[in-house]
Amino acid sequence: MMVEPAAPAIVPQHIAIIMDGNGRWARQRGLPRLAGHRAGTENIRRIVTECATVGVRYLTLYAFSTENWSRPSAEVQGLLAILGEFIDRETESLHREGVQLRHLGRLDDLSAPLRTKIHTAVSQTRENVRLTLAVAFNYGGRADIIDAARAIVAAGGGVEALTEQNIAAHLTTRGMPDPDLIVRTSGEWRLSNFLIWQAAYSEYWTTPTFWPDFTPDLLRQAIHAYGHRQRRFGGLTEES
Repeated sequence: MMVEPAAPAIVPQHIAIIMDGNGRWARQRGLPRLAGHRAGTENIRRIVTECATVGVRYLTLYAFSTENWSRPSAEVQGLLAILGEFIDRETESLHREGVQLRHLGRLDDLSAPLRTKIHTAVSQTRENVRLTLAVAFNYGGRADIIDAARAIVAAGGGVEALTEQNIAAHLTTRGMPDPDLIVRTSGEWRLSNFLIWQAAYSEYWTTPTFWPDFTPDLLRQAIHAYGHRQRRFGGLTEES
């Protein structure tokens, strides 16, 4: 008889996940890349549920980067369609479960109907507090920093206004804590321009498992590993 893994003793407040390996998952099965992306999207629900169950308060998912526009047009259009389908299919149930939806990234490059869907989902779930699910779509860490600096300057701020606190307050993640734990699937170790400001002191965990096969049990393994890390934030502990 299978025994459910125990709830982690130490749970990160904010987990961010680079959902990598959809295309390779599909290729291994002789399927088109978009089939992998759809399978990966289907996996979001069970990971969101697991995060809420163990007490994670913020979950950020890297879904589409500013660099992904360079992929073949058919794949890009498919990814845009999948986001719209996800919003249509999941918003109401996520709202009932107390999940707040947030969008991270630039909206200007998206179509007007997709922007409307995003705005509606964000507005509908704005008051929910059980879990914040931030979807980074058309997101880039460097672009996030540049946009924050431009917003400060546009508001009349000079060089003296470019402080860490003020920049953080103008990032798309404003109001959210920095990620405690960043998980990347498919065995890669790079950040790929994801939350590069916010990840300054994040812990990292990677698995060779492709995102569509990433399970709640693997998530708990990542959280347990996080619970055994000593976070010093540049300082020293007694053991150091």
